[in-house]
Amino acid sequence: MDRVSAFEEPLKKLLGGPTAKVMAEHLDLHTVGDLLHHYPRRYEERGRLTALTDLPLDEHVTVVAQVADARVLTFNGGRGKRLEVTLTDGHGRLQLVFFGHGVHKPHKELLPGRRAMFAGKVSVFNRKMQLAHPTYQLLDTASVDDAEATEAVDAFAGKLLPIYPACKQLDSWRIAKAVDAVLPSAREAVDPLPEALREGRGFTSLPEALLKIHRPATKADVTEARDRLKWDEAFVLQVALARRRYADTQLPAVARRPVPGGLLDAFDAKLPFTLTDGQQKVSGEIFGDLATEHPMHRLLQGEVGSGKTMVALRAMLAVVDAGGQAAMLAPTEVLAQQHHRSITEMMGELAEHWGLWREAPLDEGRRSGDGRALGGAGQGTKVVLLTGSMGTAARRQALLDLVTGEAGIVIGTHALIEDKVKFHDLGLVVVDEQHRFGVEQRDALRSKGRQPPHLLVMTATPIPRTVAMTVFGDLETSVLDQLPAGRSPIASHVVPAKDKPHFLSRAWERVREEVENGHQAYVVCPRIGDDEDDAAKKKGKKAAEEDGGKRPPLAVLEIADQLAKGPLDGLRVEVLHGRMQPDDKDDVMRRFAAGDVDVLVATTVIEVGVNVPNATAMVIMDADRFGVSQLHQLRGRVGRGSAPGLCLLVTEAHEASPARARLSAVAATLDGFELSRIDLEQRREGDVLGQAQSGVRSSLRVLNVIDDEEVIAAARQEAVAVVAADPGLEHLPELRTALDALLDKEREEYLDKG
Repeated sequence: MDRVSAFEEPLKKLLGGPTAKVMAEHLDLHTVGDLLHHYPRRYEERGRLTALTDLPLDEHVTVVAQVADARVLTFNGGRGKRLEVTLTDGHGRLQLVFFGHGVHKPHKELLPGRRAMFAGKVSVFNRKMQLAHPTYQLLDTASVDDAEATEAVDAFAGKLLPIYPACKQLDSWRIAKAVDAVLPSAREAVDPLPEALREGRGFTSLPEALLKIHRPATKADVTEARDRLKWDEAFVLQVALARRRYADTQLPAVARRPVPGGLLDAFDAKLPFTLTDGQQKVSGEIFGDLATEHPMHRLLQGEVGSGKTMVALRAMLAVVDAGGQAAMLAPTEVLAQQHHRSITEMMGELAEHWGLWREAPLDEGRRSGDGRALGGAGQGTKVVLLTGSMGTAARRQALLDLVTGEAGIVIGTHALIEDKVKFHDLGLVVVDEQHRFGVEQRDALRSKGRQPPHLLVMTATPIPRTVAMTVFGDLETSVLDQLPAGRSPIASHVVPAKDKPHFLSRAWERVREEVENGHQAYVVCPRIGDDEDDAAKKKGKKAAEEDGGKRPPLAVLEIADQLAKGPLDGLRVEVLHGRMQPDDKDDVMRRFAAGDVDVLVATTVIEVGVNVPNATAMVIMDADRFGVSQLHQLRGRVGRGSAPGLCLLVTEAHEASPARARLSAVAATLDGFELSRIDLEQRREGDVLGQAQSGVRSSLRVLNVIDDEEVIAAARQEAVAVVAADPGLEHLPELRTALDALLDKEREEYLDKG
């Protein structure tokens, strides 16, 4: 068996079909290498009990504890039996409960004084924390005739018991047993660190690090192993990014320098307000990039409402002035239409020039298909919208305007990426809410330029510096953290609908008060609730039964109907969701923007870009089902005018649950960067890079992008030096192999933000 194939060996060969199947389906572990990189979450000391007072609610945990007492209770006239076991750590207590035929074995084994590892999901019953039907493994088996238990305990020869990230179907100690089966393969690990780097920093070898992380003899072993493995993860990621940056510097691009007296100057002169210092600074950075003969690759991140669209529009006008075209890619039709409307409004008095052309002498580099100039002092440029649902005639005209160059700016959805879309001279691509697009989609649009166009990706989800350095390490970063003058504060409150139903009644009263004062409101729900949604609802009911009776998410159509007939009776209530016909969506948004709708009940289709300054209140139903960043985005739809904003986070989550903690954090601050830190700190390992975005499992196991800034910065520096000396890694085959293994093709492409 060679060194590579040892790690690529399917787990089925070593562990058997059933165990391998569970690992694949529930833990996404398929090969020996996957399992060896599935590191313990923490370690318990053999003689020490787990603190029971701060266990996370609604999460799967593994604890080491001692049985305090156990009793069997009967119900249904003696026909039903329930075993209640109380665990202790000497300070706190945790209750276990077993039902029916499952009471006999634990009743015989879980005697007072016994110590064991217990695994299950933490819930609350009668205000007490409990594990229902937990699995367990006795740690003192002398008097118990259980060969498997003895073997499991013997496997932990040292005093440190590794506790692995587990699932309901596979306990930590069974994972530990599986690790024992594959641990000999750790000696076949390919070491990605160049020898000089490894020796210079005094790192242990990779095989040694893997052995110590799984079976440490001391806490020092754990520290030594984690330090080495963190470096591997940081370094391999940074090498991938450094190679991407190097490749970008080899590409040619057309320099697009702003033209004095052109569209940009005319636009700036008509602005009814002054740009913020932040907008001017970021615009300067972008204009500097556009003036170079290599493609710009810049990430523009900014707080909700900080004026990113204004900065993007100025960049697009500068490119049009320089004879090119600019395309803005939006993730939804609602957002594309909103941007189209916003840009129309921003252009102000220049709007009258759109589509009204005057004959102009042909100018080298500014030529369009029919001999008309794309820009110039006192002139406008045609701005077109291109979405998948446009009528045939409108679509044909938009495509013609793009290929002839008559349209200087196009705003569209995925429809822009289609093969039939051709540009006259694409100079700039702006990608809004970049995390919603795959790399292939961005590349497809960029490939439409004669030479690679400049790229500006925007996000309103603030990204901590360490994350930007890790995930977006191949992009220059600009930050807009200053809100334009005149923006109002937003008050946020958690509404515990289950514990205090009168709070929810008061929420609807507040909505009525806002409407009576001449304002408007949003109500956001996680689900649509139409016929196509039935399958999801049935699936949700099934999941609810498995998850202790948690109901399916609330739906737009159901809530809108209840509100219109109940607490909001008499108000003009409308719905908006992604499966409506485009014309209907646009009609609802136009009427809401015009003030003809009082309350808009919507899905997250309104999450980004929607700008209705008169909307002052938002009620988010089942708020615990949304992520922290998403809640921050949604909240940013109110408080956009002169009147204060109000955001009410409605939840049925228990007061002690992590979900409530998240909501309290959102309610406590409007600082998106602080919330993004909280969001990342609360996510489980392996989720930092966003599994849903990349389509593959994260390669981060021990590296923490929040806490390990020094490691990431040092690894970036080393990676830049390595790639500068050997861009193809020709002299570092082990690093190339590790790059292929940890960052497979999909992952490496995901890291390519352009």
